[in-house]
Amino acid sequence: MLFTGEMYGVQLDQLAVLLGASLPRARAVAARWRRLGYAQSARLGPGPAWTWLTRAGLTACGLRYAATPPALSRLAHIRAVTEVRFALEATSDYRRAGAFWSGERRLRARMGGRAGVREHLPDGEIHWPDGAPVPWAGECWAVEAELTRKTVARTAAIMRELLSRTGDYGCPAADVAVPGRPPRHARALYVCSAAARPTVTRAREALGPLGARIEIRDLPPSAAFGHATPARPGTTGTTGAAMTSEASGGIMASRAAGTARGGTALSAGLATAGGLGTGHGSWPPA
Repeated sequence: MLFTGEMYGVQLDQLAVLLGASLPRARAVAARWRRLGYAQSARLGPGPAWTWLTRAGLTACGLRYAATPPALSRLAHIRAVTEVRFALEATSDYRRAGAFWSGERRLRARMGGRAGVREHLPDGEIHWPDGAPVPWAGECWAVEAELTRKTVARTAAIMRELLSRTGDYGCPAADVAVPGRPPRHARALYVCSAAARPTVTRAREALGPLGARIEIRDLPPSAAFGHATPARPGTTGTTGAAMTSEASGGIMASRAAGTARGGTALSAGLATAGGLGTGHGSWPPA
């Protein structure tokens, strides 16, 4: 439930991944949440039905978000961001390090009424705890899922903003970008559709040396919106799009569940981890 609330909502096949269960089992769990008054479900667009939390469900999870269904205009994007999170959480180094995801919904809540006025919010952040057994311990990464093309100028401006930010979201305006302070985001990971990737690549090139802190990867096939896909590792369902073979190590369930299943090592590179596809340059950086 916590994962569902943090991501605005999930589709049935994604709930099955979270539960490590079949689609019928996921459907039964969603029905139980509805009976308890914790969730609602509906077919909002192509593909499986969506489930999202009600006010009672959000309160039960300790989340102070508005109890609304996922916005119709953002369904494809919400699905893609959820799949990116799955792919990243599937990596063994993510689990070993005790890394954690802070999503756009949480960041937006910190911003309050200022959200969307001046500052760009990433789709998520990955926080690597200090002292974690990975070379990038202590870093915070911004994550962007790009499905459609923006202009190169707009994309480059967002990249600069992400990489120059020094303050937390919701901090005083004077602390957002303070010269001389360490950046909030050590790196930005762009996970792109085929349509968006050329523009993102050109925008990174336009940044010059700053672009070295931008990594570009492909969206997992399972991020595609609106078509049937077979069951994924850890599930026994019969619909949904297969993830790539590199992701066959498994998917991490929600942190609240406290369970994890296989996954490719991040040290082998996010180019293959969790089905994120290939990218330019070595990853992770030394």
